[in-house]
Amino acid sequence: MTFRLFQVDAFTEELFRGNPAAVCPLERWLPDETLQKIAMENNLSETAFYVREGGRFHIRWFTPAVEVELCGHATLASGYVVFEVEGFPGPVVEFDSRSGPLRVRRDGGRLTLDFPADEAKPAEPPVGLFEALGARPLEVYRGRTDYLLVFGSESEVEAIKPDFGRLAEVEARGVIVTARGNQADFVSRFFAPRVGVPEDPVTGSAHATLTPFWARRLGKSELEAVQLSRRGGWLWVKAAGDRVEISGQARLYLSGEIVLP
Repeated sequence: MTFRLFQVDAFTEELFRGNPAAVCPLERWLPDETLQKIAMENNLSETAFYVREGGRFHIRWFTPAVEVELCGHATLASGYVVFEVEGFPGPVVEFDSRSGPLRVRRDGGRLTLDFPADEAKPAEPPVGLFEALGARPLEVYRGRTDYLLVFGSESEVEAIKPDFGRLAEVEARGVIVTARGNQADFVSRFFAPRVGVPEDPVTGSAHATLTPFWARRLGKSELEAVQLSRRGGWLWVKAAGDRVEISGQARLYLSGEIVLP
């Protein structure tokens, strides 16, 4: 059996930056064990699989270790494949997922995700979190799946050097660290060793939490964001009530086939 495979750099206008995602269109679902093995073999932070169902698509995401509830950059990459490779004629691609309906629309030279907003609430830090990060934030919040830690400056966020082994013991999908930015409205980094991703280059789903937080704090609904990973990435985000819009660009790096017995 052979299946198509694409690798797309998401949230960047140039290759070798942003966040690479594997995208695998399927005619029907393979066994979960096979999907997980493909993601492990790809060894990227996320592999997205989708199946077309009429005019809509059903999407799932796997890290090398586990299936996850939501992934932004792999959804952006999947939208890119549907539009640019599959030749989908409409202005909006609609995905059904474990996190409900998700949309990717053409938006000039960008693609825009329509995701559910995640309102983080003040929280007590779990034991060992600050020690695992090697840094102490000003504020601690908790969203649906991640901790959100607020620091005083962009340079503090850049300087964090986590102990990933200890951070993997924190009971959350991941840890977002953030501060007001020098080059954008806010900056962030995202660590998720518990699900097999020590540091994610650019995390669309984390911006479902970051966007309402910074929109409220900065008093504006539309913001620019930078994720301070080694590869780096730019995002344009908008708070829209119980939804957020997360925009970026994407570039195709690789197309090929998976060959299975």
